[in-house]
Amino acid sequence: MKKQIPSCKNFSGYKPCFSDHNCWENGCKENIPIGTKILIINLDAMGDVLMTTAQLPALKRKFPESTIYWVTLKIASKLLENNPYIYKIFNFDAGSILVLQQMKFDYVMNVDKSNRSCALLKAVNASHKLGFGLDEDGKIIPVNEGAFYNYNLGMDDHLKFKINKTTGQEYLAETFELDYQRDDYIFHFSDEEINFIKKYKTEVGIKDDDFVIGFNTGCSNLYPNKKMTIEQHVYLIAKFLKKKKYKIILLGGPEDTERNNKIYSHFERKIINTPTKDGIRRGACYENIANVIITGDSFGMHLAIALKKYIIAWFGLSCWTEIDLYDRGIKLYPENLECSPCWKKVCPFDLECIKMIDLDKMLDAVDEYYIKVNSKNNVTP
Repeated sequence: MKKQIPSCKNFSGYKPCFSDHNCWENGCKENIPIGTKILIINLDAMGDVLMTTAQLPALKRKFPESTIYWVTLKIASKLLENNPYIYKIFNFDAGSILVLQQMKFDYVMNVDKSNRSCALLKAVNASHKLGFGLDEDGKIIPVNEGAFYNYNLGMDDHLKFKINKTTGQEYLAETFELDYQRDDYIFHFSDEEINFIKKYKTEVGIKDDDFVIGFNTGCSNLYPNKKMTIEQHVYLIAKFLKKKKYKIILLGGPEDTERNNKIYSHFERKIINTPTKDGIRRGACYENIANVIITGDSFGMHLAIALKKYIIAWFGLSCWTEIDLYDRGIKLYPENLECSPCWKKVCPFDLECIKMIDLDKMLDAVDEYYIKVNSKNNVTP
């Protein structure tokens, strides 16, 4: 007689869950139902991957008994580690695609408007498909009614740049047919990482009651014009150091190494230049040290949102209306500049939007937040 394979999250068919029990022969010893099987496809842009985690609580509200799988690029998969909502993370590679094509999902949800992500949605066996797929001509298309507005934002510059006031989380919830309750990003450190943060702070002389300003100085090489100039960073840091109540750390990834070294050369031994080549999880550890993050619209900004930091974010070429800081910070953007936002990789107007950033407003915003934090702690600034 053919035995029934247990429909349990823990059963793999490779080895027993418990050394003294055969689930196949005797049934599950500790059955954890799979429930509704959901696959999220989100490969592109690490900041977008972090932002998509804000949809996970709504998914669990809609499907309380469910199992959530996520496929993403190997570099981004680190951001999803320790996430209590996600059962399994697949790296986007040939082996994972073979496995996913053999599975049957209740829902597959594709965030990305890219050919490879849309092709994967098309290839996966699922009862319901949401987001974006490919038609027979290889064109990207919305595959459900909820995705139409999101799709049209990509097709209509006037809608995206001038009319839309909806955050990325809002229109992604609409795309996935979820109730929007302004859920926050989901990111968790491991115990080892928490201990690492404590040890690193001790090594660089940061005390628990120090007020630390983190400068996320760069961004992806894909859109280099999101950066403030080195001179603007130097101006701000010099002003903060004169106040003698702040500690400064420089943050960034491998692409920011040279830039951070140049900034640091103006303030040697007066500020902290955190390592830029230790990987995403260690980068998150360094960023977590700061009380305030000053940043452009970049992965570092999304990470700061996920870490629940107070954020001072500047915008020029990208859409500030799509970003939700969850009432933890301010957004600076050129209010009367016709060409902004634009999402152009090359600026025909000498980066006027970057030159217009109000640096003194950043200084005031940090001072105001410093006073607010210390008043809560009954400390005289």
